[in-house]
Amino acid sequence: MTATFAPVPLGPIMTGRARAFRGEEASAIAKVPVAGPVRIGPLGLEGDEQADRVNHGGPDKAIHHYALDHYPVWESEIGPHPLLAAPGGFGENISTTGLTESGLWIGDRLRLGTALVEVSHGRQPCWKIDHRFQRKGVTARVIQTARSGWYYRVIEPGTVQEGDRLELVARGHEGWSVERVFRLLLPGKPARDGDAIRELLGLAALAEAWKARARTLLGQ
Repeated sequence: MTATFAPVPLGPIMTGRARAFRGEEASAIAKVPVAGPVRIGPLGLEGDEQADRVNHGGPDKAIHHYALDHYPVWESEIGPHPLLAAPGGFGENISTTGLTESGLWIGDRLRLGTALVEVSHGRQPCWKIDHRFQRKGVTARVIQTARSGWYYRVIEPGTVQEGDRLELVARGHEGWSVERVFRLLLPGKPARDGDAIRELLGLAALAEAWKARARTLLGQ
């Protein structure tokens, strides 16, 4: 199926090293821009780390993308904040304008620089976002609004740098946008649609972690 949105230019490519975050707990949520081409392998960007390898990283969470479109909305809700002054506030590896959770389907394949990546699932937020912003309620607001960001798995390795284009090359599971799946599976939602969750389990490209969550919600 042909692309349904135009290629979008990439902002800074960002990686992070694990460092002290809260007490003895480390995190690599603080990303910094990398100059020049960055290699993309099966586990993501070269030089990017995950302190908690149980809940972060791995083939289904190789690259985190967050929409810069959300930043002005966040500022209108929580006021000016240094983390909203430039991409990277939410721990993302890449950021763009013109593409959000409602426009991408699970399984969509995109050309990221010279690499080929596939949308695997939405980003499930945790307490670290509140701690990073030093403000309670940001994580809860991510869940309420589905301004979650999303993850890619790497289908073909390559390289990427700021200014490259992100281009859709093949559509995934029709109608199953990142936003729709997020709203169906995340905590704090009203009565869930069991039939939709059962259908969700049939999506080949959906990350196994979210299939496991779907099975849990179904009592399996």
